[in-house]
Amino acid sequence: MTSTAVVEAFLKRIAAVNPKLNAVVQLAGDQARQEAQRADEELAAGKCRGPLHGVPMTIKDSFDSAGLVSAGGTLGRANTIPKKDATVVARLKEHGAILLGKTNTSEFTLSYETANLVYGASNNPYDLTRIPGGSSGGAAAIVAAGGSPFDIGTDYGGSLRYPAHCCGLATLKPTSGRVPRTGHILPFGGVLDACQHVGPLTRSVEDLSLLFPLLAGPDGIDPSIVPAPIGDPEQVVIQALKVAYHVDNGIVAPSDETADAVRGAANLLADRGLLVEEERPAGVERTYEIMMGLLAADGGASIRRLLRDSGTTEHSIPWLKFASPTDFDSFDALMMDWAKFRSSMMAIFANFDVILCPVNALPAVHHGVLRDDLRAFSYSMSYNLTGFPVVVIRGGTSPEGLPIGIQIIAKPWHEEVALAVAAYLENALGPFDGPVL
Repeated sequence: MTSTAVVEAFLKRIAAVNPKLNAVVQLAGDQARQEAQRADEELAAGKCRGPLHGVPMTIKDSFDSAGLVSAGGTLGRANTIPKKDATVVARLKEHGAILLGKTNTSEFTLSYETANLVYGASNNPYDLTRIPGGSSGGAAAIVAAGGSPFDIGTDYGGSLRYPAHCCGLATLKPTSGRVPRTGHILPFGGVLDACQHVGPLTRSVEDLSLLFPLLAGPDGIDPSIVPAPIGDPEQVVIQALKVAYHVDNGIVAPSDETADAVRGAANLLADRGLLVEEERPAGVERTYEIMMGLLAADGGASIRRLLRDSGTTEHSIPWLKFASPTDFDSFDALMMDWAKFRSSMMAIFANFDVILCPVNALPAVHHGVLRDDLRAFSYSMSYNLTGFPVVVIRGGTSPEGLPIGIQIIAKPWHEEVALAVAAYLENALGPFDGPVL
């Protein structure tokens, strides 16, 4: 099949489902068609630009895309057209990918619900009255609905993993320091710099393994990215791994179906011959306290800077209501608590190679339900604070027919282990029903 035919098929699918989802907020249809024709001509002439030659994609609107409005969900950038692609966008294009359009995000990526004052709210393809998660909710919704093969999102407290959980997708949050944030609306730097990750959203683990190496590595701009080697998931000996799992993080209990999904995955690994033990990492019960303290510590100064730099006066950012300036002694104590937590979390890898746990305590919630109490999201916050690599796959279904994801966590710089376990579980669990639109 030609790239032209593939691009046309995905554009047709976007046209069919996007009015219900509000997931794609900027479409580059004419440009995509031109690039597809060029890709076909190049291939006919024996030229291939890489493993994504002629493959369409969408990109979260928080990333700069040359020649296409990149608002990042904030009114001050509603008409901003960058002249240069974000690093990850440029890398994918260099390998042959074709941009179909930009997907909706919460403002500055700072909410678990994908809604903003520029484009409005995105809907979950499994139930239009529910959220697709945030902040990469538009990305997850359109990939789950078959309107894009893959998307690239970001994760600051669960913004890749929660949408994957809500929409039944696979995602990878790489180790902190793997993928450049250059050209992202929430820039690198600041107290929580190490918590922000960039990764792909796909319908299969195989696609995660393909995309990850194309995204990773220093770009000479983001100062936190290191040239660490990338392992091969196919070289991982699954049977030799030791697995810890927990269904309750000691902060908020998950739904019964969520707990069952994690236990079911653990049992599948045990049946394969892996050593599997129920054990909760020491310190994980402090996740919510530490993360919320760090987010509030600057009194909202970082968010006010983002608003000021973007020229935004009216906003929809929920985090400002949590902001409460921290005195010097309290801030020092908070930073030390964070370091101790990270150290205690590393200790579990002395005895285990992988951790399994829920992504969230609940399946996708209805629009407007999110409140000040975000303890259900502490399951994902833990692994932003540690920087560990995490793969999410669908592990079950709620009584309402909503997807339930599970987290597969590996030690730093060992994404291949999480990917290998995820691929095994994905195959063992078998296919789940997709959304009907």
